Amino acid sequence: MLPAPSPDALAHSQRVTAHLAAQIAAAGGWMPFSQFMEAALYTPGLGYYAAGATKFGAAGDFVTAPELTPLFGRTLARAVAPVLAATGGEVLELGAGSGRLAADVLAELDRLGALPARYAILEVSADLVERQRQTLEQAIPHVLDRIVWLDALPESFSGVILGNEVLDALPVELVHWTDAGPLQRGVVLGDGGFDWADRPIADPVLRLRAEALDLVPPYLSEINLAADALVASLGSCLRHGLLLMIDYGFYAREYYHPQRHMGTLRAHYRHHALDDPFHLPGLCDLTAHVDFSAIAKAGMAVGLTLAGYTSQAGFLLGSGLTELLLEISPADAGAYLPQANAVQRLVSPAEMGELFKVLALTKGEIPSLAGFARGDRQHTL
Repeated sequence: MLPAPSPDALAHSQRVTAHLAAQIAAAGGWMPFSQFMEAALYTPGLGYYAAGATKFGAAGDFVTAPELTPLFGRTLARAVAPVLAATGGEVLELGAGSGRLAADVLAELDRLGALPARYAILEVSADLVERQRQTLEQAIPHVLDRIVWLDALPESFSGVILGNEVLDALPVELVHWTDAGPLQRGVVLGDGGFDWADRPIADPVLRLRAEALDLVPPYLSEINLAADALVASLGSCLRHGLLLMIDYGFYAREYYHPQRHMGTLRAHYRHHALDDPFHLPGLCDLTAHVDFSAIAKAGMAVGLTLAGYTSQAGFLLGSGLTELLLEISPADAGAYLPQANAVQRLVSPAEMGELFKVLALTKGEIPSLAGFARGDRQHTL
């Protein structure tokens, strides 16, 4: 049984539903799912990421790695500190969520004497900017003067670009492979609310991508052109440094495996994963797994070098996560056990350790990352 929304939350969802219905009508009665997803998540004042509901942590809809333990951010800081030293650059975090990761990364860089001159956060949600600001003011007030918020990518950047669970929230195209060829799945208004309808693919880029996959019908899955475009933009602005992306996903052959014939699109509501992306619009996060093969190709197409691809467990353990945990005395059960349990969630193959992957793309000479020293899987891409 799913938790019932409060009256205020339900009223908000009804406003979002009305907005989406008006968008579909304005589009002639059919809207590509990517546009529906973008509107449901990012419409100012209405979308899931643009309104005021709690999203992260136990009181929200999902828990991200930085919410589990500060050891995640501390480990990432240690992984990227040599890159910052080699490039003399800054940090750019994409979509900083609650601000917890930024706080932990900056605190650890401070301990290491490796603070960058600037820590920039690219954030499209004004609501989340305020939450991030509050988190950072409480956690690291002494380095606030180094933090800036951006609403667009810089033209030129050197240093480390960090994205944790960013790509999965970008709007995806839904494609239905049929005996008549691939079709684009969109949203229409039915008698009971939103419904699905397929149309021929008009976008030549999407059509070529769908045809190249050559999947055996019937098959439904996603192609994330928005993620490709973001990585291409990041690669174009990166002059010297590292693009490090962490998310749940697979390489292409695993992503489009015959057994995954219904795709990876999910809605997340109060720690429940749902197959229905039309459930309570505005109150649910909508996500799809990441095709890391496509991300790697998009980066290399704009001059980036593939520097590593591995599981989250492999990367964190190779970057010193265990050593940081051992700084906490096991004799202090109250301090040690919660962190040990969180680390177990981060690295266990049954939890986040195997489903989440880490992809590194670089430009220019940078030091090798210890997280890829053992178990680099870039050959699978």
